[in-house]
Amino acid sequence: MTASEQINDTPNPGVNDPYGADPSGAADAVYLSQGGDWDEIAHAQAERGDEVIVVNMGPQHPSTHGVLRLILEMDGETVVSIRPGIGFLHTGIEKNMEHRTWTQGVTFCTRMDYVAPLFNEVAYCLGVEKLLDITDRVPERASVLRVLVMELNRIASHLVAIGTGGMEIGALTVMTIAFREREMILDFLEALSGLRMNHAYVRPGGVAVDLHEGGLDQLRELIKWLEKHLPEYATLCNENPIFKGRMEGISYVDLPTATALAMTGPPLRATGLPHDLRKSQPYCGYETYDFEVQTWNTCDAYGRFRIRLNETWESLKIVRQCLERLEKTTGQPVMVEDAKIALPAQLTVGPDGQGNSNEHIKHIMGESMEALIHHFKLVTEGFRVPVGQVYAAVESPKGELGVHLVSDGGTKPYRAHFRDPGFHHLQAVPVMCEGAMMSDVVVAVASLDPVLGGVDR
Repeated sequence: MTASEQINDTPNPGVNDPYGADPSGAADAVYLSQGGDWDEIAHAQAERGDEVIVVNMGPQHPSTHGVLRLILEMDGETVVSIRPGIGFLHTGIEKNMEHRTWTQGVTFCTRMDYVAPLFNEVAYCLGVEKLLDITDRVPERASVLRVLVMELNRIASHLVAIGTGGMEIGALTVMTIAFREREMILDFLEALSGLRMNHAYVRPGGVAVDLHEGGLDQLRELIKWLEKHLPEYATLCNENPIFKGRMEGISYVDLPTATALAMTGPPLRATGLPHDLRKSQPYCGYETYDFEVQTWNTCDAYGRFRIRLNETWESLKIVRQCLERLEKTTGQPVMVEDAKIALPAQLTVGPDGQGNSNEHIKHIMGESMEALIHHFKLVTEGFRVPVGQVYAAVESPKGELGVHLVSDGGTKPYRAHFRDPGFHHLQAVPVMCEGAMMSDVVVAVASLDPVLGGVDR
């Protein structure tokens, strides 16, 4: 039986399908595209002779922010029905982590939300530290460095959201300058960790390495650069009539709907609710930093844009405070002083930025056989984590990023599961888009800022 025959022979399709037709019989056809049957669906629709057409947006469309597939039923330019299809970027990260040590898990989870990788790392390491019961023993300087890289990463992530979202509605200059500032931030993160993205910088018990030589001076120059150039986005966009015309009142989601759909981050704060885990459930010492939770009250795409823009300034305020604390804690440790978790010699990068420095290998290779054996076992086998399970969450640029870890007492996670905010936000796409124009779908998805690496994992 062909797809066309299946459609026509179904007496009341959609009765058991939450995304199907109205059970009352108002609609008499449901199209379920399973892959290679697109021609049959198009032929069946043509035979119906009505004005409703099915449009496949993605998964290769650039405006879908990755490999997101949107199946739209259109009546002219109006979206009658829209269904998001995900899974095209599923990489099995969570399952792979079950076969790696607790420390190696960082290099996997950092690749989920690849636009904000450091938040993945921090959430995971906070969970591991809870299981190890060493949360209070993480050095102060390590926590300051974690806050520093997260807030810089928050600015970079928001710039990507603002830049790509602007590009998709024709504001190309917004994209070009957004990536200019992002490059400055990535230059600093690369000098610190050795990598532009997917840093694996945050480790259970602290961070991999201390601030690099000349790091404070580079950070000061970065702060000056951002202070100089961040005002350009407000000048270009805030009161631009074309920009506002494309975003005001578009993809409306009020507070009751947002809470019912488990939305967090800018989409939730755009309804006026000041919910931010950095304030409500502080971690990494955020309760000691001076910053304000940004909200808006329009419940639309424009409000989400303004929140992200305002949050870049609040993050820059936190970065300045991190600079002052790093100046005061110079020389202090950046890894927990526990021989069962930390490497025997402080891991430092060589002068070429590649590989271990001479100071690092001198102790484990030339001074102590015991240290060499211990180093070998920690790297190859890993440390053991007590039996238990834990949930840890951080406020990522997209919203609440959580991790549920389960340990069976071994050197590898029994289970690692992540709550990516983009996964929850995509279920709001039908609420935001049905009844709107097709051109508004792009604005709606951009205002959610999903990263499909985190959604699919």
